[in-house]
Amino acid sequence: MSIGIVSAAYIASAVLFILSLGGLSNQESAKRAVWYGIVGMGGAVFATVFGPGIGSYFLVILAIAAGSYAGYYVAGKVEMTEMPQLVAALHSFVGLAAVFIGLNAELELGTVQHLLANGGNTDDLAGFAKKLAHKDAVEIAILKVEVFLGVFIGIITFTGSVIAFGKLAGKVDGGSKQLPGGHMLNAAALAASIVLGLMYFNGAGIWTLLLMILIAGFIGWHLIMGIGGADMPVVVSMLNSYSGWAAAAIGFTLGNDLLIVTGALVGSSGAILSYIMCKAMNRKFISVILGGFGGTSGPQMEVEGEQVPIEAEAVAAALEEADSIIIVPGYGLAVAQAQQAVSELTKRLRDKGKEVRFAIHPVAGRLPGHMNVLLAEARVPYDIVLEMDEINDDFPETDVVIVIGSNDIVNPAAQDDPNSPIAGMPVLEVWKAKQVFVSKRGQGTGYSGIENPLFYKDNTRMFYGDAKDSLNKLLALIN
Repeated sequence: MSIGIVSAAYIASAVLFILSLGGLSNQESAKRAVWYGIVGMGGAVFATVFGPGIGSYFLVILAIAAGSYAGYYVAGKVEMTEMPQLVAALHSFVGLAAVFIGLNAELELGTVQHLLANGGNTDDLAGFAKKLAHKDAVEIAILKVEVFLGVFIGIITFTGSVIAFGKLAGKVDGGSKQLPGGHMLNAAALAASIVLGLMYFNGAGIWTLLLMILIAGFIGWHLIMGIGGADMPVVVSMLNSYSGWAAAAIGFTLGNDLLIVTGALVGSSGAILSYIMCKAMNRKFISVILGGFGGTSGPQMEVEGEQVPIEAEAVAAALEEADSIIIVPGYGLAVAQAQQAVSELTKRLRDKGKEVRFAIHPVAGRLPGHMNVLLAEARVPYDIVLEMDEINDDFPETDVVIVIGSNDIVNPAAQDDPNSPIAGMPVLEVWKAKQVFVSKRGQGTGYSGIENPLFYKDNTRMFYGDAKDSLNKLLALIN
């Protein structure tokens, strides 16, 4: 395949990737947008594999087949509840790939320079090594910058994503944990990485890269360990951005225009999404990406009262009498796989002439758009799924609110307690409704470990039990 055809394929893939990102902004066009991305990536891989300078086709095709099967198998096994940790795991692969490619580029550069220094014949070189043999001193210096940045960002992405996966999967404590000296340790590690980078640029050798990998790996680990559970949706998006910039840096190293464009698209879109979510949570963007820098200084407000339980019959009776109902889904809905049950409940209530709508907080669940995907999967109509800004003013006129597995996004402490970890975060003001029913497994504080005064308010009743079982009990009572 000629370089002209490869370039045309890369341009077509880049256009498809842009169309894919644009289409994901709307639920109705999202499915088509996903196919744009699939076709674009398929074309990019085909053009790269069969483009000029690529050999060892058997090994390449074998690797693609193995990776494709692994992706197909894992995607088929993963439940929607596990999508956040799957995304974090995939980010780690991108980071690790950037590290390996950077190290390989340095090894090949060393080999070529040794060959040239000893008067060897460079005519037998192929692929990337052949390109290196024709670079001048300035180009080599630029290459070293690209390699260093790609490896640095890549290893931070890798270790940070591994910790994010562990927190989301419940294998690592979801709270904010830092070593003594916290941010000073991060700053010292960054300074050491910069010094090693300067040494690497001045020809100190590959050992500087290897030592930098260890230090930057610590930075990634320590940064994400210092971010609490309430901020994990931002972390996933942030790591997505890191993986994009790592790919872009390696794209410059390899001279692959499509990798540069794709990495820039992923990096910039991830950064923008992280900023939007930080704004939605009243978080400082820099504070979050630096591992939870800042925070509250005093004790949290004491919560008084008791949680009052309610049975399915009483909830069903309240729903029968209500005219307007708002359902607030959270991660508990995903854990219980209750999206089909809530969809059926919605259908039955609407058939009775009741107004039923869904209120979606920007960071509901543990992944941006998590709840939207679940509801779309259960065929809940798009027009009744509303964002926080669209529906928050309607709670005072709402008869019944059903909160399913949410904690932080409906927590009044965000407004009332300046020392709460979520102080200032915009939340769904469900407590202003006439009645609030909270479907929850038990009396625990949830993933982020923050107490919720909503559960103790006079107009709130706790509908304990697995969300799917609880909704099925309601369905048996509402015909």
